[in-house]
Formats: sequence, C-alpha cells, structure tokens
Amino acid sequence: MNIKCTAIDDEPVALDIITSFCQRHGNIELTTFNNPVRGMEQVKRCRPDILFLDIEMGDLNGVGLAKELPAGTLLIFTTAYAQYALDGFELNAVDFLHKPFSYNRFEKALQKAIELHNLQLLSAQPSFADESITLKAEYKNIQVQLKDILFIESMDNYVRIHQADLPSIMSQTSMKNIQELLPAEKFIRVHKSFIVPVHRIASYTSKTITLHNGTKIPIGRSYRKNVITAL
Repeated sequence: MNIKCTAIDDEPVALDIITSFCQRHGNIELTTFNNPVRGMEQVKRCRPDILFLDIEMGDLNGVGLAKELPAGTLLIFTTAYAQYALDGFELNAVDFLHKPFSYNRFEKALQKAIELHNLQLLSAQPSFADESITLKAEYKNIQVQLKDILFIESMDNYVRIHQADLPSIMSQTSMKNIQELLPAEKFIRVHKSFIVPVHRIASYTSKTITLHNGTKIPIGRSYRKNVITAL
C-alpha cells in the first residue's frame, strides 16, 4: 500500500529533490505545492499520511501553518534554518530535515514517519470484541464497553470515564482499582490522573499524548519512561 505524502515548499528545487527522493524510496504517492496556502487547504481536505513542510516561505511561516495540521497527518519539517528545530519538536514533528539533506537522512526521517503511521493503523483497530468492565455509578452497576472508552480521568474521590460517542460516566472508585480491571496491553497509565487506550493514541512526545480526536493528555514525569517504552 502506498503512503500518501504532501510536500509544501516555495522553492521548486527543494520540491524536485523531495520528489526524486520519494521516487527513489518507492511506494510513495507524492503531491507537491509551492503555494503554502493552497497546499495547506489540500492537506486539510485530503489528510495525507505525511507532510513535508518548509518553514520560511516568504511572508508565511511553516510553524504557524503546522498548528492547523489535521489529526493523523505526520509532520516532517524541511528548512535551512536550524534555529526552528525546537519549535518543530514542540509541534510533535516526527523529524527535522536541515537543508541541504542527503537521501540517507531523508530516508531515515521518512522511515520513522512510516513506522508511526503503521502504528496508527494498528492502534486504530482495537480487538476488544464485547469486552467490558462493571462500575458502580449512581448507586447501580453499569457495564462500560472497553471499545467506547476515550480516556479515563481521576477527579478527587471519583473517576470519570470519557466515552467517544456516549456521555461520560462518574464512578466513586480509584485509578488503581480501574487499572486493575483493564487489560494492561490495551490501556496505559500515562499520568497519576489519566489512563488512555492505546488504540486512541494518534501521536506523542515526551510530555504529551494526542488522541485521534485531537484531545491532548499530559504525560507525568514519573510515568514518562514506561510510556515511551510501551509505545
């Protein structure tokens, strides 16, 4: 299956190089734009798997454009200005290619993005069947389907189960008790106040997890090593 990519750069030579490198790699379906406004409109409409984005493009700055990136599209910055590297990683960029870059460096960044894309595809297909847990809420027992859970949040003496397309559920229990009820390979404690299903994770940094619906969940410092290892 081909990986759908878009490249936005106001320099035609830079787009030619990315095109050549993608052809050399193979299995890449690439669309290029030297107009950043038109390019981002297309990205929002078609949601490519990977976006190669320049930073300095006349009056427009790629860092600002990247904030409009649709969920699920992986970002690789391509720029001659190394000082933007930190901004790139704060925006969850997969990698930062400093121009001029070699094919080997390009391939390394692309492969990293493809591996994350494959992880997204796998995690988007949970194998819960009809698995559920039973919680006490409003003085009665309620069954919660695991496939419906968006994330779980601790709130003082209660736990709130946020569901994808259903109302949230409040239960007077602890995060420890909830965690013991959930399959460890499918749910991960990322913070003292948050548990997330692995299949809901679109991307992550060392400090934040972003869910497929755009919700951002902090990663607690004491949980960071386990989270990154697990993912």
